[in-house]
Amino acid sequence: MARAVYCLLLYLVSPLVWLRLLWRSRRQPDYRLHIGERWGYYPGSPSRRPLIWVHAVSVGETRATQPLVRGLLEACPDHDLLLTCMTPTGRATAREMYGSEPRVRLAYLPYDYPGAARRFLTHFAPRLGVLMETEIWPNLLAACRRKDVPVVLVNARLSRRSARGYARIAPLVRPALQGLAAVAAQTEADANRLALLGAHPIRICGNLKFDVTPAPTLLEQGESWRRQLQGRPVWLAASTREGEEEVLLQAWRSLATATLPALLLVLVPRHPQRFDAVARLLETAGIPFRRRSQGLPQPGDRVWLGDSMGEMAAYYRLAHVAFIGGSLAPLGGQNLIEAAACGCPVLVGPHTFNFSQATEDAIAAGAALRVRDAAELERKAAELLQDPKRCEAMSRAGVAFCASHQGAAGRTLALIRSCLP
Repeated sequence: MARAVYCLLLYLVSPLVWLRLLWRSRRQPDYRLHIGERWGYYPGSPSRRPLIWVHAVSVGETRATQPLVRGLLEACPDHDLLLTCMTPTGRATAREMYGSEPRVRLAYLPYDYPGAARRFLTHFAPRLGVLMETEIWPNLLAACRRKDVPVVLVNARLSRRSARGYARIAPLVRPALQGLAAVAAQTEADANRLALLGAHPIRICGNLKFDVTPAPTLLEQGESWRRQLQGRPVWLAASTREGEEEVLLQAWRSLATATLPALLLVLVPRHPQRFDAVARLLETAGIPFRRRSQGLPQPGDRVWLGDSMGEMAAYYRLAHVAFIGGSLAPLGGQNLIEAAACGCPVLVGPHTFNFSQATEDAIAAGAALRVRDAAELERKAAELLQDPKRCEAMSRAGVAFCASHQGAAGRTLALIRSCLP
């Protein structure tokens, strides 16, 4: 009954889905591409080889597939892989990572309409599905059960807030979770919350993002940038969200005026469709800046706007200190693991519920510091930027912290292979 109501609502909002696609395509024209795939219509013929399907909704989840995809390609040489996502940036990231791998195919996962899910499974006929993190689609999972396609939820995480939201629609979510072949949870807390919602069996495998190694070419690129800046202090604001840039610019301006006049702020918005909006904000504020797409910052530039994709590791290696966005406002924060793996000292705000365990562990390891508000962020950034020895200690702690939490990929691969028909 719950799924019937859900399907009815999906059909009722279909016009809004089209309008949303068109609206988003105003800023990201790539939303107009491959539209048929979003309703389960795919060009070409399906693979004749057995297929394993991996779904990663957007950029962060796609990057986290790195050790999993490499492991599956090695462990299952007679299989091809299908990697699906939901956003153009996720698809672009997948193309960047796997475009030269002939055994990996890319596509959009269709919206969760019964017919679209059926067409997707009929076209690709996967032997096994792997969903990254918390991608729970009731109609898709029901279609997989009908076609005897086992599905594994991996790198699964569920915050307290999300668990409360899912509990309100338990009649819809519980059957979907109970239909999973297995769940690989990141932490014990995630496992407990998923179990209360009906998921089983669950194994705690850790976080795959600890097994993602920064590309040496990007680390060298960051080192090269730092050399070319000739000792200029660099504060990175990474993965910033709407409303945070104004606060960060105020903190940076105060810091540069009172303490570090040569301080360069590297500002990298979380979503590429906001690059132009942040550029307009800088222009309105009268701050000399340069876009990454225009080259390296010049001596007169005060802000470097990171309007590129796939270079986050280089930005982290360039910076002396990084603030991880999404955490000043109650948005749940972004992942700090990549920053720590690159040896960059980390500052986070008070709101990190999306990555609570990793954040708390990084703080305990001495790789990160938490600040209560913008005033404390300014103060802590100033302290670190003027204390190279402490920054070096946090850098070493971050690399050691990431190394100590590796191994999730091996445990997750073993669980997936145990479910493969």
